[in-house]
Amino acid sequence: MTKFRKLNRPTGHRMSLLRTMVSQLVKHERIETTVAKAKEVRRLADNMVQLGKEGTLCAARRAAAFVRGDDVIHKLFTELAYRYKERAGGYTRVLRTRIRVGDAAPMAYIEFVDRENELRQAKPPTPQPPQRAPLDPWTKSRLSRQFAPPKEDKSSESDS
Repeated sequence: MTKFRKLNRPTGHRMSLLRTMVSQLVKHERIETTVAKAKEVRRLADNMVQLGKEGTLCAARRAAAFVRGDDVIHKLFTELAYRYKERAGGYTRVLRTRIRVGDAAPMAYIEFVDRENELRQAKPPTPQPPQRAPLDPWTKSRLSRQFAPPKEDKSSESDS
């Protein structure tokens, strides 16, 4: 896998923590954790939803190797895959909530977007800019025609 935040834990403990948190996020659709953990869980949860959208046997096996529980796998490949079939990414949202009393750690909710009882409504997708025609490198640009003086033929001046 790619580089992760270390979260002050050994590798086995960190991967176990992230697998459990992704599984609980899929199961409950909203969890509260620290901001650093939420940012890591967001990456992995988005990858799991992407696997659910693929819907192949290979994707199911890859997801089953990471998340815990058959009910979580079933929810990924049925409910979440159907909900996000038109969305091209950004399946989760991190909302900062408070400062934890014991150690002053910044806390955050991580939740799936486009669901019932969400804390904040999803923003509408940004409209795509219109497609421009590809530029032909052999034609002169408008700027060069605007600022450059027109070329005069030397042959017409010498004949007169």
